[in-house]
Amino acid sequence: MKQTPFGRFIFIGGLLAAAGLFIFIWMIRIINSPDAVTFREIGSKYESYTKTVYPERGNIYDRWGHLLAGNIETYEIGADLRYVSDPQTIAATLSSIIGSNYNDIYALVSEKWDSDLPRYVKLADFVDPDKIDQLAAVEKQLNDQRDKASSRRRKEEVMPNLDGMLWTPMLKRSYPENTLGANILGFFAYREREKGRGYFGVEEKYNQLLAGSPVDVQVALDPYKINQIPDIPPGASLVLTIDRDIQAMTERILEEHVKSSGAKSGTVIIMDPETGEILAMAVSDRLNPNEYWDYGKVFPGIAAYNRAVGTTYEPGSVFKVLTMGSAIDAKAVTPTTPFLDTGVIMVGGVPIRNWDRGAWGPQDMLGCMQHSLNVCLAWVATELGPSKFYNYLNNFGIGHLTGIDLAGEVSQPVLIPGDSGWYEVNLGTNSFGQGVAATPVQMITAIGAVANHGKIMAPHVLKSVIENGEQYNNPPQVIGKRISRETADTVTEMLAQSLEKESSNALVEGYRVAGKTGTAEIPGPGGYLASATNASFVGWGPADDPRLRTSSR
Repeated sequence: MKQTPFGRFIFIGGLLAAAGLFIFIWMIRIINSPDAVTFREIGSKYESYTKTVYPERGNIYDRWGHLLAGNIETYEIGADLRYVSDPQTIAATLSSIIGSNYNDIYALVSEKWDSDLPRYVKLADFVDPDKIDQLAAVEKQLNDQRDKASSRRRKEEVMPNLDGMLWTPMLKRSYPENTLGANILGFFAYREREKGRGYFGVEEKYNQLLAGSPVDVQVALDPYKINQIPDIPPGASLVLTIDRDIQAMTERILEEHVKSSGAKSGTVIIMDPETGEILAMAVSDRLNPNEYWDYGKVFPGIAAYNRAVGTTYEPGSVFKVLTMGSAIDAKAVTPTTPFLDTGVIMVGGVPIRNWDRGAWGPQDMLGCMQHSLNVCLAWVATELGPSKFYNYLNNFGIGHLTGIDLAGEVSQPVLIPGDSGWYEVNLGTNSFGQGVAATPVQMITAIGAVANHGKIMAPHVLKSVIENGEQYNNPPQVIGKRISRETADTVTEMLAQSLEKESSNALVEGYRVAGKTGTAEIPGPGGYLASATNASFVGWGPADDPRLRTSSR
């Protein structure tokens, strides 16, 4: 990746690097606190031990610098049993302020400890700062009362106190936008402490970059002693290609339409076909990563965390864009090639019919696409021939991982002649997206080549990395040229005319849009389901230069 100036993010990175030492000087006392561990075996001559310390995890921003994932300061509360004299007050105070179980706390802090060695027990972690303020106020009040009564109380009398209790700062992962872009971000399991790691999405894919490099340090056994901690640079921060406002709009519209249509789920991807940058990727059913422990409730069974990359489906008629593009590129047909639709075609001895079971009579290739005729596209595939047809699908990336930088991407191989389970009829059904499976990100990447004048771009969500105050950009990558520019522009024109002639709801006033609808049957036990379909649409605009003009917020 090429290093380029990027003032805003270099500034942010500099602040992160400068703040790193301060944060970790205070974090280390809790990260390395010997959780309910005695040091009887160590001996009093040892005052410290070696511990691996993990840096502050890097932040994640959208393309304009809006924070999508960061860290907030919380606290661990513990007690050094050497100094505890009033376990009842400690248990009652924590029960009242932070909701701890009185009996559990009392059992921990009432343990007898007669050694001069530290005996630290953890009482609570990830406690919000406002609760710590309340504890500090109670502690001050009790200390003031004890000081006032010191002259008149009996020597053996124990005044209510919080002696032995202490709190130390610690960081936890925070997602200020809650569910926004959660399927892209994934989550960091911060409750696993130093063993925590990123799961799904960006948090898993770039876990090593975000986590930074751990170091070994000497940590004092006594929790009251201040440790001298060397500089520990934070992990790298990431700037994504995602636009927060476009992502929010996409999620809102998706949720509205899933609800109004009665659909089970929905997925939307918005990509710049010229660069492969993902501007938005929305799915219904999103986990709030601030409450990642609810993962099993939101995604029961084997449900994918992000269906845009983790679930394959039969695309249906949107697949016809690839079939027609391949045939025109191979010069098997032209837009004006005539075809007589009788309502049925035999491929491999099996009849293939149109979606409406009708016969549409004389057509050209534009009419075939406009009316989405299965019979015509099956004929087109036979004219192209199986060898060329499947070679084009392979070049478009169907059946292969796109390599998008999100964890959890899956793919399903395409059956080709010679494979067990492939029959001649597959050529006909595959032509209109049946009997072949792809993920949404595979489809938008493949069809993006048509929108991008024949060039297919690597889809990605990482725009740049900020590390040690420097920014490193992630440049667009061309996977290859799959069809000629002339073919891509011809198919684009056909799809634009198709939408215009059918007065599609996809038309946008003031812009010329190209696109294709698709309705696919869903395979189930014993055949295709009669009561469910996958409805989809792929489109781009302006048709001749598909770009979304964005600007900084």
